Amino acid sequence: MDRTAIRAAKEAGKIILHYYSKNVNAMSKGNTYDLVTEADLAAENKIVSIIKQKFPDHSLLTEESGEEIHKSDYCWIIDPLDGTNNFYHKFPMFCVSIALYKKGKPLIGVVFDPLKRELFYAEKGEGSFLNNKRINVSNVNSLSKSLLALGFYYERGLLMRKTLGQMEKFFCENVHGMRRTGSAALDLCYTACGRFDGYWELKLNPWDYAAGSLILTEAGGRITDVQGKRYSLMMGNVAASNRKIHKQMIKILNE
Repeated sequence: MDRTAIRAAKEAGKIILHYYSKNVNAMSKGNTYDLVTEADLAAENKIVSIIKQKFPDHSLLTEESGEEIHKSDYCWIIDPLDGTNNFYHKFPMFCVSIALYKKGKPLIGVVFDPLKRELFYAEKGEGSFLNNKRINVSNVNSLSKSLLALGFYYERGLLMRKTLGQMEKFFCENVHGMRRTGSAALDLCYTACGRFDGYWELKLNPWDYAAGSLILTEAGGRITDVQGKRYSLMMGNVAASNRKIHKQMIKILNE
């Protein structure tokens, strides 16, 4: 199954790079800022075809096509192009995200950045890897020594103001800095390999973090909702860290 996920991610990456060299058209998905392009659709079709060829009875949950339910314990959760707005504006921060869950629990997570040729992957109980090299979270144990990542939902009202308020509180803790990459999957993977020490974002969809969550936890990190409650595929509001600063993050997020 992991070979299928990796193959599908790499094939989708080829499609994305093909479109990246062109001027692609974008459409809004019910929100002015939530875009979909030809690359999203073509990459998703490729991923789905590869998975269906090997596992025709498995269920699917994809960003663009929605759900395809079968009588199976297995469900593939797919974001063919995480960071579509970045991709559309030629900002080089986007990826393919593919996860396999069994009875709601993660088994496999694959995140592929085709531009940097970085393949993050994990299998439950087997650790996390970046291009065949094992990765681990950072050892930072204080917010004052941390580099954090955050994301903003497409809504520009209450949720945006709430995130900005949380951001200000973290700066008051004298964090080293904060970054907004525009890709939740990569934010989780960057936390998994120690590039970030923590990350949070409100109102995500399952395909945004389904793969990255396993890669993070297998690298020694922790992911919960922003109240600190146990990880759930449907939780939406995400707080992730190297584990050592997690309680500090949760405290700030709920002040």
